[in-house]
This record gives sequence, structure tokens and C-alpha cells, in this order.
Amino acid sequence: MLEWKSEKLFMDNNLSPTLSLFLAILVSLTIMLIIAWIALRITSRYKLLDIPGKKPHKRHAFPTPIAGGIALLATLFLSELMLGIFTNWEVRASFIAVIPIFIFGLWDDIKDIGVPTKLIGQLISAYILIRLGIYIRIFESPELLLPLDQNIRVYLDWLITVIWVVGITNSLNFVDSKDGLAVGLGGITASFFMLMTLDSGQFLLSQHSAVILGACIGLYFFNSPPALLFLGDSGSQTLGFLLAALAIAYDPQGASQLSSWFIPILLLGVPIFDVALVVISRLRRRHPVYVASLDHTYHLLLKLKLGSHRSVLIMQFASLALGCLAFIILHQSPVIANTVFIVIFILGALSLVYLDSREFWPASPQAGSETE
Repeated sequence: MLEWKSEKLFMDNNLSPTLSLFLAILVSLTIMLIIAWIALRITSRYKLLDIPGKKPHKRHAFPTPIAGGIALLATLFLSELMLGIFTNWEVRASFIAVIPIFIFGLWDDIKDIGVPTKLIGQLISAYILIRLGIYIRIFESPELLLPLDQNIRVYLDWLITVIWVVGITNSLNFVDSKDGLAVGLGGITASFFMLMTLDSGQFLLSQHSAVILGACIGLYFFNSPPALLFLGDSGSQTLGFLLAALAIAYDPQGASQLSSWFIPILLLGVPIFDVALVVISRLRRRHPVYVASLDHTYHLLLKLKLGSHRSVLIMQFASLALGCLAFIILHQSPVIANTVFIVIFILGALSLVYLDSREFWPASPQAGSETE
């Protein structure tokens, strides 16, 4: 493993872990406010703008800079370099691996490169992450008693990792269907990872989560409605990939894998629900899965006449509730934990069926939307 030296410019070794986390949030938030302001001007100058009406789902009122991805990656890099978080090899691996996704996402923001090309970037990032040692280890777990060869176990774990990373990366991209929604959900998820990694003794990962949280808070200032900037694919996919990698790196101490395997699924439950709803709905109607449309969870909540603001709040409250439940059941027995998860899964499935039943809906919503 390569050695990495990084000076903690803003960190005092005498600070308590809690104060260090608040400092990480504040540093990241401050840097984001500065970087986002600069990114806004750069993208406006070079015409990296999302034009209203360019596609049917683009209903924002005025050309909006696609500066979120640039601001997000720059803020996270500077914050973690200053705080010395890059001493953690899992954080370094995540940043190295996310670069292809960011590049392909920014390329798509500029040129609209299409789904197959973006998928190549996602697969490259997943491959790099695995090669750097960050991958799911379910089949290699001694708790899983299956008569499988060790090499087969490893390959199955790699396959699950690719599915997880690509799936979560796209789920954050899909859920980015309303100003502030993806950033808000990402911030909530990061806040729970901050607490859970602190509870598990993974302090640098907890600081890493705090930096993501601070960046999301700062980005929310610019991305909340009416948005001054959009995340674009470079922003939503970068955020999704980093959260997916953080979920893999998280190692709950003192908890059985049978009680903890679904914790990341709960923390990212709302984006997962949204992408499942969109994919199932479009496949059932024989529509292309990756063509942007007004059929996301947010849009369907609008059709239930809940209003734009409350529709966003419902999704964010659901994410908050799932995070609380995940924390509560983490150290329960496998029977209790899995029973709760199954109940949540059934409720989610019933909600999906209801939202996909179009006979209950009024006319199409008048919804603002970012890029998918």
C-alpha cells in the first residue's frame, strides 16, 4: 500500500471527535460557498448551461449553470486535504475511483454523450474501486455457509459491488428530478453515515461523511428552488458514487452481518425506491428506461396534489425515518432486524404499486426538473 502524507491544516489533535466533526462540516460548508460562487461564474462564462425547453422535462424558467459537479468535487478534495482525511486509504481509493465518473458526467453535461458511454465511465470507476480493495464481502463472510470455491466467492462479491455502485450512482442521478432534492437526500444519508461510522470507530470515515454533509449543505444554498446552479450528471453521479463507496467501507463493529447487511440499503432507501419505481413503470409500459420523463417519485407525488414543497419534504422525511430505523435496528438480533427490514420492504413495495397505478392520478403535473 502506498504511503500518503497529508498535513492537517485545520485539525487540532486535542479536539474531541465530536468537535472535529463539527469543524469538518464548517470547513466543507465554507469552502463550498466559495467554490460554488466561483464555479457559477466559470460555467456561465463558458456557456455550460442547462437551457429551458431543450428536452420535454426541462421546465426551469431560465438558463442555469451546471456547476454543481465541479463545485462538489473541488470542495471535497480541498476540505479533506486540509483536514488530513486522505490518510485513510478508503477515502483515497474513493476519490481516485470517482474521477472517471466525474469526467464522463461532465462530458455528458457539455455534449450529451448518451447512456452507453456514461455506463462505461461508471464501470471503469467500479473496476478501479474494486482493484483498490474497496468491495462488498458478502460471499466471503464466514457467516454465509455456502459450498462455494473461494475464487467464486470473490467474483460474486465483485459482481455485487459493480451492481451496487452502478445502481446507487444512477439512483442519485435519477432522483435529481427537482431542485434541492438529490442534494438534500445526499446530505441526510451522509449525516447518518457520519454517526454510524463514528459509532463503529471509523473516525476518518466519519470525518469524510461530515465533509460530504457540509458540502451538501453549502450546495443546497445554490441548488434549492429556484436553483442558481444544477448538479448535472457530473454532480449527481459523483455524489451517488461516493455514498455507494462509503457504504461499502462502513464496517459496523459488534453487529452481526446478518443484522447489518441491509443498513446501507435503508440509508439510501429513497433513491433506491425512486429508481425502482421508474424502471418498473417504464418497463411495464414498454418505455425506454433511461429517457428522461416526468414519472419519478417527486412527479407522482405532485399528481397526488401534495404540492412541490411538500412532495420534496415527504421524500426527505422518508429518508430521515429510514436512517433512524437503520440506527435503531443495527444492534438488534438478526431475527428482529430482518423482520423490520422485511416490513419496510413490503411497505415500500405497496407504495410503489400505488404510485404506479395511474388510474388514481389527475392530469400531468407542472413540475420543474433538472436533468436525469
